[in-house]
Amino acid sequence: MNEMIVYCDGACWGNPGPGGWAAILISEKGIKEISGGERSTTNNRMELTAALEALRALPVRSQVRFFTDSSYLMNGATAWIKGWKARGWQRKGGPLLNVDLWQALDEQLSKHKVSWNWVKGHAGDRYNERADKLANAAVPKPDNQ
Repeated sequence: MNEMIVYCDGACWGNPGPGGWAAILISEKGIKEISGGERSTTNNRMELTAALEALRALPVRSQVRFFTDSSYLMNGATAWIKGWKARGWQRKGGPLLNVDLWQALDEQLSKHKVSWNWVKGHAGDRYNERADKLANAAVPKPDNQ
């Protein structure tokens, strides 16, 4: 099975506002960086998009060590998602935000063996800092700049 390390991050200037996402994919073959942005989004959507696009970029059936500074992403993917699925993609208290991304992420997670690792943001972790920089660089600039 292909072994990968993934770092991902999302950024949003305003919440909602313009946002960016980035992921760094590390394997024995090297390092690949991917990123993108949206004109109107939220920070949580960008965190989810970063993880989703990272998984979509992996070879089929990879063993992935995933690193994120997003508690929302990590808790959702490791603890909350099973309950949401059991309730028809609903939270206990009502509608699930970002359901489209959670469903797509669930589909991608089923294709890989993923272990999740939380890393403190802005604390000097080399790849977490790089993912943050890439995500911020991917935020669409206003048309008048």
